Amino acid sequence: MAKITVKGHEFNLPLIRDSYDRRAVLFKNNIIESLKKIGVIEDDVEVLLQKVARLKGNAAASWYYDGKNMYFSYKLSNKFIENLFIVSKVIDIEVKSLLNEEITIEEFSQHFSEDNDVEKRREKAREILGVDKDCLDIELINKNYKLLAKKHHPDAGGETERFKRINNAHKTLKRELC
Repeated sequence: MAKITVKGHEFNLPLIRDSYDRRAVLFKNNIIESLKKIGVIEDDVEVLLQKVARLKGNAAASWYYDGKNMYFSYKLSNKFIENLFIVSKVIDIEVKSLLNEEITIEEFSQHFSEDNDVEKRREKAREILGVDKDCLDIELINKNYKLLAKKHHPDAGGETERFKRINNAHKTLKRELC
């Protein structure tokens, strides 16, 4: 089994070779059950499933907690089912940390709080940093960010507002990919 680290949590990525669609439903139910432990009702949880879970695709879960919109997505794996497993696993780890009082409600909220239009903001951030709309290469994103930040830094005669947009774009993508 391959080890993976997501949002600072290291765990084994299972080798999934069959029953993709059935497992996708299982992972979706795991997400809902984990969130129920902290008082989130099922109607406030949205996990969209792909028609064919073995194909490439972004997995995401959104829910409301403590009056905030929460969102977590993952798309770095080759299959939707693997991405959905990672979403399920990270949410489960974070919920357990909250229940065990290892993190506070505020920290939990910070880890997952997102605006409703987060995917549009990520697309715009990629555009600002001059990378492909599907780019997941954090090294390329960092490289472009450094070049643009240096070029548009106010101390180098750049425009302050553009520099802020570049920084915000980088923060948006870094939050998604790290």
